[in-house]
Amino acid sequence: MTATRPDGMTATRTAGPARRAGAAAVVCLGLFMLGLDLTVLNVAVPDLQGDLDTSTAQVQWIVDGYALVLGGTVLAVGAFTDAWGRRRSFVCGVTVCAGASLGGALAGHPWQVIAARCVMGAGAALLMPATLAVLHHLFPEPRLRSRAIAAWAAVGGMGGLCGPVIGGWLVEHFSWRAAFWINLPLAGVIVVLALALVPESRTVRRAGFDVPGAALSAAGLLALVWAITESPHRGWTSPAALTGFAAAALLLAAFVARQLRTPAPMLPLYLLRVPGIGVAAAALALMSFAMFGALFVLTLYLQGVLGFSPWQAGLRTLPLPGGLALGAVCAVPLRTRLGGRVPVVAGLTLVTAGFAVLATTTPDSGYPHCAVFQLVAGVGAGLVAAAATESVMGSVATERAGLGSAINDATRQVGSALGVAVQGSLLAAVFTSRLSTSLTGLHAPAPVTAAAEHSMLSVPEQARHLPPALRAGVLSAARSAFTDAMTLTAVVAGAVTLLTAAAAARWLGRPPRPHDARRATPPAPRAMVADQGRTPGAAER
Repeated sequence: MTATRPDGMTATRTAGPARRAGAAAVVCLGLFMLGLDLTVLNVAVPDLQGDLDTSTAQVQWIVDGYALVLGGTVLAVGAFTDAWGRRRSFVCGVTVCAGASLGGALAGHPWQVIAARCVMGAGAALLMPATLAVLHHLFPEPRLRSRAIAAWAAVGGMGGLCGPVIGGWLVEHFSWRAAFWINLPLAGVIVVLALALVPESRTVRRAGFDVPGAALSAAGLLALVWAITESPHRGWTSPAALTGFAAAALLLAAFVARQLRTPAPMLPLYLLRVPGIGVAAAALALMSFAMFGALFVLTLYLQGVLGFSPWQAGLRTLPLPGGLALGAVCAVPLRTRLGGRVPVVAGLTLVTAGFAVLATTTPDSGYPHCAVFQLVAGVGAGLVAAAATESVMGSVATERAGLGSAINDATRQVGSALGVAVQGSLLAAVFTSRLSTSLTGLHAPAPVTAAAEHSMLSVPEQARHLPPALRAGVLSAARSAFTDAMTLTAVVAGAVTLLTAAAAARWLGRPPRPHDARRATPPAPRAMVADQGRTPGAAER
């Protein structure tokens, strides 16, 4: 049964608390699948290379194609889902991911795997903003919505962070193809449950969809994410990278100009000036910059320096999703009692403290140092993810929930891509410089020096053929060089999160308290900003 609401929404009436909880669980399961797909192939690269004889460039596109398409199109698709239907978008996104996963599992050539990953990214762009928009519609009550978003943040983070663990196990027991096959039964369950439990909701739009704005935003973000992803390999000042950044700047400038001129913009730019949206989204982006870059570095450290296999290394990243889930749960009572600013600032401070621990790592520190970093920073990241996401979603009207979710998702994706690119580039530059100097002093053979310039993980293989004394010296130098590089990336990431905490403390406002409700009404033209003084999430009429 459907109804038209005063705020311009049409919605299928929900059956009660049990169905709402079931619907929330279904969309969170879809988000878990999305996060899993983002990272599950990372540890399967050697197996995939051996089977399909892929080049380095092809491997990069296999790993990055998913995030590239997702990050580039999620903003445009999120605005579209508000009018098209949130459940429909969610179900179609899951179905597209499943179909592309089948293609990837059956692929016989690298280009087929790349195509499958890119199509999966398009499906994820349909799925991701719909998840938060559905929760926003299901739970208009502030307390229940905060709990639902905390669960969303915890499950989404766990999906991405558990990807290396699950991928490592699948590769060790089956093959890289299992990383695609696993999606099929999972997607089937999600689609059936979504059709049974998730109510449909959409906006009755009086104006047409801003197709030129959507095209410009997608093209601009695709160019930006591509340039960020490619720059570490091609060089940050290479013609390709500079062209990519220039194209992104021009396209996004044209998008801004379009949004300022059109009477029905896809992204009303005044939304970004609302502290609960702009500042919170920036905090999410910079937290993602720090944490996803650190996860990339940490995975290399666990395998290259501490000598764990992909499966063992994946297991040792579990404290991070565990801490993230704990932080997301703790964010609910903190935000209820103290407002959104406190958990965001506290979370960013904890993330900074975690990086301070990581920055003191020495070649002899071992795994306990990593575990402490993951727990402390994970709790902080969970606090930020839940509280800042709730701040964004609580600041937009229900009729624009898909767009609010897309703003949240796009900033996180761009931040994650930038974090891996910048921290990965810094790590490679410092590691190569330090190790090359050490190897010159040790008079190591040319193949070992070439391996050092290629990858940290290549050094032990080359060193196996050296005399025992020289081998020990090369491995010790490699461990020291990598640890030095990792501690420098930790300092940079910690500085970013510390500055972000200071900015959030200064500009991220608290939501109005009940006795301030009547003063919180936004101006009538800004109907897409939630009126926190009345029913949260209701559109201004």
